[in-house]
Amino acid sequence: MARDRDPQCKQCRREGEKLFLKGERCLTDKCAVERRNYPPGQNGRGRIRQSEYLIQLREKQRARRYYGVLEKQFRRYYDKASRQSGITGENLLRLLELRLDNVVTRLGFAASRRQARQLIRHGHFMVNGRRVDIPSYGCRPNDVITLKSESPAEGIVRAATDMVASVAPWLQADYDALSGKVLKAPDRTEIDTPVREQLIVELYSK
Repeated sequence: MARDRDPQCKQCRREGEKLFLKGERCLTDKCAVERRNYPPGQNGRGRIRQSEYLIQLREKQRARRYYGVLEKQFRRYYDKASRQSGITGENLLRLLELRLDNVVTRLGFAASRRQARQLIRHGHFMVNGRRVDIPSYGCRPNDVITLKSESPAEGIVRAATDMVASVAPWLQADYDALSGKVLKAPDRTEIDTPVREQLIVELYSK
């Protein structure tokens, strides 16, 4: 399985905002964006000419890094979204939101998407009673996600739930039973991803 091994804090600094790639660390003063709020590299503090292409590219990179998706995967999601009816940008975000690793994170069962992917790959989560170890698995409305019975990761999952302030309105979580349900596909107003998806559509439309 291909993985993104780039330093996570540098990714946040490159995009100029917190992408919450390290879970709890992003909420503390140790966050790299708080300590060094400028792009990494030798010329990080220099001026960069903001062309139209650069702005569109940065939005695409921000979305890709936020969801932890590689370039080819992201392009496949865009191609699939463009074939669906409706607004392409919203379809793209909806497909990314319904990934199992994102749903597990949104439910509060993992501190970050990277942790969620690791837990899923090790077979700790079940969807509708069946073990699923594919982080990119596309969830559907009425799918029930549960932690595997007697999973050794229960302590990690419960610790992650302690950091949850609220759950997305298109999801339902039961922290006592460590289970969650996808109520429906999310609307754009219910997705708080810090990207302007129309710029991504413009980039790929060239």
